[in-house]
Amino acid sequence: MVTPDAKRNAVAHARDCHGLSERRACDLIGIARRVARYQPSRADDAGLRQRLRELAAERRRFGYRRLGYLLAREGLAPNHKKLLRIYREEGLKVRRRGGRKRALGTRAPMTLPQGPNQRWSLDFVSDALGCGRRFRILCVVDDFTRECLALVADTSLSGGRVARELDAIIALRGKPLAVVSDNGTELTSTSILRWSQERQVEWHYIAPGKPTQNAFVESFNGRLRDECLNETLFTSMAQARAVLATWRQDYNTIRPHSKLGGRTPAEIAGMPPTPLPSHQPSAINIEDSPSEWIHSGEHVTFSWRRILETGLMR
Repeated sequence: MVTPDAKRNAVAHARDCHGLSERRACDLIGIARRVARYQPSRADDAGLRQRLRELAAERRRFGYRRLGYLLAREGLAPNHKKLLRIYREEGLKVRRRGGRKRALGTRAPMTLPQGPNQRWSLDFVSDALGCGRRFRILCVVDDFTRECLALVADTSLSGGRVARELDAIIALRGKPLAVVSDNGTELTSTSILRWSQERQVEWHYIAPGKPTQNAFVESFNGRLRDECLNETLFTSMAQARAVLATWRQDYNTIRPHSKLGGRTPAEIAGMPPTPLPSHQPSAINIEDSPSEWIHSGEHVTFSWRRILETGLMR
C-alpha cells in the first residue's frame, strides 16, 4: 500500500468501518490530510482506453509507441508517459513468442466416431534395444474399431516420416475425416500442417497435459507395453519390427477386445480375419537369430537362462 490512491482508500475504510476521525485515520495510514482530501481532476480517458484496446487487439505485435502513432493519426495524441501508464493499466503487452511456429489445428470438442475410418489417433511409444539404443514406435489406431493401423519403429521419426506413413495407410483403406494427436514436435511440424491441408483432413490437438483426451491410443499404448514391449528383449531394429508386426496382426485378428464384446477389431471393421494356425503368432525367422528363441504367451521372447549361458548379455 504505497500509492496515494491506495492510502486514500485505506483512510476511507478506516473512517467508515471503524468510526475513526480523519486526523486519526491519516496518522495511522501515514498520509497527509491534504493528500487524503485531494480530488483528482484528470479528464475522462474512457474513449482513449477503448480505442487503445481495440488497436492492440487488431495489432497484437505492436507496442505502446507504435500504437501511439496510430492514435495520433486519429487525433488522440497523449504524451508518451500517459500512454505508457494507460497501456500498463489495461494489461496490454506484446507477448514473447514461445519458440518456432507450430501447427495450430483445432481444439473444438470432439464427438465420438460412428463408423470405421472416421477418426484416427496417433501417439509415440519408446523402448530400447538390448545394447541400450533407444527407438520409438508410431502407433496409429482407429477410434471406432480399435484397430491398430500401423506400428512404425525407428530410431528417428520426423514429421515428414509420419506424413509418409499416413499416406501409406490411406492408400490401403482411404483417408479419415479427422486425426487426433498430442502436441509433440513431430506432430506440430510444418510437414504435418502441409499434409493436413493438402489431404483435407482435420487435425485435432488435445489440450497440453491432458492425455485423457486421447484415451483410445493411450489405452492401446498400455496394452502394447504390457503384452509386447515389457515381455520382449529386442536385439535389433529388424527383430523389433518383425515382433511388432506379428503382435499387431494378433491384436487385430485374434485377441478379443473387452469393449467390443469379445470380438476382434477386424470383425468390427468388416475385414476377414487372417487365419493363423493357433492362438499364438507363428515363430519369427530372423537371420543370424540365436537358438534361444522360444514362445511365451502371445509373442516371441528370449530364454533368460540360455542368454546368460551364452553370454549374450555382456
